[in-house]
Amino acid sequence: MFLSVFLFCMLLGTLVGFLAGMLGIGGGLVIVPVLIMLLPTIGLHPDIVMPIALASSLASIVVTSSSAAFNHHKSGNIPWKLTKKLLAFVAVGAVIGANLADLLPTKTLTAIFATFVISLATYMLFSIRQTVHRGLPSDNVLKGVATGTGVIASLMGISGGAVLIPFLSYCGVNLLQAIGISTACGMIVSLFGTMAFMIAGLGNPNLPEWSLGYIYWPAVLGIASTSTVLARYGVKLANKLPVKTIKKVFAAFLILVAIKMMT
Repeated sequence: MFLSVFLFCMLLGTLVGFLAGMLGIGGGLVIVPVLIMLLPTIGLHPDIVMPIALASSLASIVVTSSSAAFNHHKSGNIPWKLTKKLLAFVAVGAVIGANLADLLPTKTLTAIFATFVISLATYMLFSIRQTVHRGLPSDNVLKGVATGTGVIASLMGISGGAVLIPFLSYCGVNLLQAIGISTACGMIVSLFGTMAFMIAGLGNPNLPEWSLGYIYWPAVLGIASTSTVLARYGVKLANKLPVKTIKKVFAAFLILVAIKMMT
């Protein structure tokens, strides 16, 4: 069981890593739906499938986002002055979100995930042609958005890029810099979210072997082993493609996930 899940998740990690580098997302929008389909086939109790999918997604994103952030930093895509204002607050939000996810029923979590993806895909589709030249909001608004991003990210098992990138782009931040900021925040969201899910799941009698809290290591290690390799190639492509092309890829990706969640 360990080996079969590990090998499958190695393949999943190649896609996740590439998307993380190119689009500034940790890959959770792919990882979570796939794990939701995979985990019941190995006998996991239905009540813990969603928390394990979310926690394992976040744990793998720690590695993926770190690799992507390092490569974006080398490319000069991360404006650290702005990024530092967000990091502590996405961390707080991630801890809150993980504890909420532990309390909410599986059906509610699934509904939240699907609704958010559909809404985000629709927004991105209709905003592709927009050229926005707005200034950033006040620091208090930025802190609120960062905290909310952390909460949503933990509830969905994602890095938060799907929230931060549209928001920062709406505020007039260059798309490559928005992606860079997202990867840096994704490191923090996934790290604190992972720790919170680990603690929340300790002692659950339905946990499978090879798990620590809600973190299922065969999935995490499989995804992480290949995602870091592909992340750098995603970053290189992001630096070469026109901004509108990147936005179209991002929107198309989200629409495909939304369709899958509705079926």
